[in-house]
Amino acid sequence: MKRKITALLLSAVLLLSLCGAPAVLADEAEAGAIQPDPVGSVSFANLDQRLRENNFNLLALEETIASIQSIDYDRMEDTLRDNLNNIAQAQWQFISMGSAVDSMVGGMMPGLGTAMTSASVQSMTQAYDSLRDTFDDLRDGKLQADNADVVRQLRSAQDQIVMASQALYIALIGMEDSLVTVDRGLATLDRTIQEMELRHELGQISALTLQDVTANRTALRSSRQTLVANIENYKMQLELMIGGELTGTIDLGALPEVTADQVAEMDLEADLEKAIAASYELYAAKKTLEDAEEDYKDAKKQYGYSSTRYEAVMAEHTWQASQYTYSATCQNFEMKFRTLYQKVTDGVQVLAAARAALETKKADHAAAALKYDQGAISRNALLTAQDEVAAAQDTVTTAALDLFTAYNNYRWAVDHGIIS
Repeated sequence: MKRKITALLLSAVLLLSLCGAPAVLADEAEAGAIQPDPVGSVSFANLDQRLRENNFNLLALEETIASIQSIDYDRMEDTLRDNLNNIAQAQWQFISMGSAVDSMVGGMMPGLGTAMTSASVQSMTQAYDSLRDTFDDLRDGKLQADNADVVRQLRSAQDQIVMASQALYIALIGMEDSLVTVDRGLATLDRTIQEMELRHELGQISALTLQDVTANRTALRSSRQTLVANIENYKMQLELMIGGELTGTIDLGALPEVTADQVAEMDLEADLEKAIAASYELYAAKKTLEDAEEDYKDAKKQYGYSSTRYEAVMAEHTWQASQYTYSATCQNFEMKFRTLYQKVTDGVQVLAAARAALETKKADHAAAALKYDQGAISRNALLTAQDEVAAAQDTVTTAALDLFTAYNNYRWAVDHGIIS
């Protein structure tokens, strides 16, 4: 029951904190080597540290962890033992008092003393049994193990908040790149409209055709305003997460590149083993399986291993279902991890192809510039070639962002066992 309550509380914390999003270059720089961010800005390298220093949800979780880790189990054992002895002594006193009352009343009201004390004795017995269970759990190490599980769960919750914040940072970088693309599209439309207005004056196109192009520009400007508003809103969310001033104008540092060495160091099978060992999801699934096995054993002890009673049969089927559920959880985790690995390797080749295409467009633009200097093409044709270079650069930027996101998610899986 304690585990279920803890899980519900953590779910509430995450719902309030994450605000929705996916996810980190794990060890981008050593903490001591990171330079402070200028006022009004944040870098990806500093994001983790600033979150852990200023995010109230993370700080609250850290205090909860500290409170659990501050438990002195030796003193707790002494206190429980004293309380058990006090309850046992009180029980004996109440029973003695009841016997004394019965002796004084005699045959006039037989059993009066016992009746007077039975409710109190029963209540103390329940309290004793409850304390005894806790005491036994403490002596057996079960209480310490349960608290260690809670700490691990809280650490995982902290990691997920950091992961979501980094995902928001990456998403904002992508949105700002999109804004640059939209602005370039508006500039291209302005040139097109200027040309078509001239053609309309010359009678080469209809007013309706010109109106359609103008409407496209209006729609694109509307999309731009929506994008700007979304960037401001999401930046305020990021500012809130790092404890900054809520302006919606924070400057984001550029994302680091994924290097060839980082990709070369990836080892699918070895990294999968690390991810499985680090995963709280799989650890919790294993604990659930162990609890189900205990329930199965208890049911078999109660009804007999060879019993054909429906309760025993139900317990066996429930235990089998739990094994299948655990196996499915493990398979799903492995499948998602392998997919992450493939996304990184595919992202590498997509980026390489985009860079090759960019070089081709740059060569085309250089040829167009030469033709323009020779008077062979118009200025609009030169600007079109320039736009194609910019579009190819956008493709490279998007591919680099996708690769960073894929590698970032892969590192989260390997180092923390978290797969978004």
